[in-house]
Amino acid sequence: MLKHLFKLIWNKKKENFLLISEILISFMVIFAVFTLLVHNYRNYKIPRGFDYEQVWSVSLGELSGSKDKDSVMLMHKNLRNTLKSLPLIKDLTLSSSNVPFSNSMYRTTVSYKGKEAHTDIFHGEISYEEVLRVQLLSGRWFSEDDNAAAKRNIVINELTQERLFGSGAALGKIISMGGEDLKVIGVAKDFKDQGDFKAPTPAIFLRIDTSNIRDASTILIRVGAGADATFEGKVYKLIASTVKSSNLEIKHLSDLRKNKNKETTIPMMIFFIVAGFLIFNVALGIFGVLWYNINKRRGEIGLRRAIGATASSVSGQLVGEAMVLATFSLIIGSFFAIQFPLLNVFDLPASVYLTAQFLATVFIYLLVVVCAFYPGKQAAAIYPAVVLHEE
Repeated sequence: MLKHLFKLIWNKKKENFLLISEILISFMVIFAVFTLLVHNYRNYKIPRGFDYEQVWSVSLGELSGSKDKDSVMLMHKNLRNTLKSLPLIKDLTLSSSNVPFSNSMYRTTVSYKGKEAHTDIFHGEISYEEVLRVQLLSGRWFSEDDNAAAKRNIVINELTQERLFGSGAALGKIISMGGEDLKVIGVAKDFKDQGDFKAPTPAIFLRIDTSNIRDASTILIRVGAGADATFEGKVYKLIASTVKSSNLEIKHLSDLRKNKNKETTIPMMIFFIVAGFLIFNVALGIFGVLWYNINKRRGEIGLRRAIGATASSVSGQLVGEAMVLATFSLIIGSFFAIQFPLLNVFDLPASVYLTAQFLATVFIYLLVVVCAFYPGKQAAAIYPAVVLHEE
C-alpha cells in the first residue's frame, strides 16, 4: 500500500509541486523556530552561578574632587561605613561597572602555555562573593592574606578552566594577562550574567585593591526583604551626601534581568508570530487542496466504495497520500537542515540542530494529519449510489 501511494504521488508530482513546496518552506521555518527554542531552552537550564535577588547596583557616575588614591579610598571607606549602619543593608562591595545584566562589558585575554581564552573580567572586593553569592567549585575566594602575595591572585570560572587547562586542575597554576602573571586560587561556576537565555562565557575575577580602586565606579548592595522605595530613597540621599557625583543612579538587578531578557524574548515573539501566520496559511493550503481533490475524485471514491472498499480504507488512503507528500518535502528539507551542523552555522552545538530537525519533522507530520483528517472523513462518508447516479 505504501509503495502504491509513493508511486501515485510521484506520477502526479507536477500537480503536487506547489503543495510540496509549501510543506518544504513550512518545514524550514519550523526548523528555525525549534532551533531557536531548543537553543534558548538549553541556555535557560544552565545554572546562573550567582544570586541576583535583593541586590541593588549603585552607579556612582563621574565623581568630582580629588583623584588621589588616598582620597578615593577614604571616600569609599566613609561611604561603606555610612551604608553599613543601615539595618536593612546586609553587605556591599565595590565593583567594576559591568555588573550582572548590565550593558557594560570588560573583555581581556588570558593565556597558559600557548593556550588562550578571551574572557569577561569582573572586579570586586572580598565581599563580592557574599553579595552576589558566587558559587565556588574548588579553591577559595579572595581574602586579606592576598595582600602579601608575591603575585596577584585570580579566580576563574569553569569555561576559562576548560579553555586553558582542559580536564586538568587549575588551582595554583600561573596564567598570563597583558604580560602580568596571575595565580589561580579558585574556580567558580559559570557566571551567566547576560540574561537567562544567553549562554555563559569564559570569565575571570580580580580583586579591587589600591592599584585599581579609582576605576571602581559601582557599588553592589545586598538588602533585606523589607527594603522598599522609601528605604531606597534614604540610601540615595545618604550616598549623595557622602560623595559628589553628577549622575548617581540606583538600579535593581532583578529589573536589569527583566530588561536583558526582553532583548531576547521580544524578537523571538515577533518571529514566532510571523512563523505562526505562515504555518496557518500552509495548513489552510493543505486543507484546501485535499478538499479540492476529494470533490475532483468523487467518481473514483464512489467506485471504490461500490466494489467493497471500506470507509476507513478510503479515509486512510487520503491521509496516507498527504503523509507521502509531506515525506517528499521532508526528504528535501532534511538535506538542507543537515548542512547546519555539518557547516557549524551560527556556531551552535550539533545536538541543537538535530533536536530541532526531529521536532520539526514530527510537527509537520502532525500538521498534515490534522489537515487531512476531516477531508478524509468527508470522503469516507460519500455514498456510492449517489456518486454513481451523478456520473
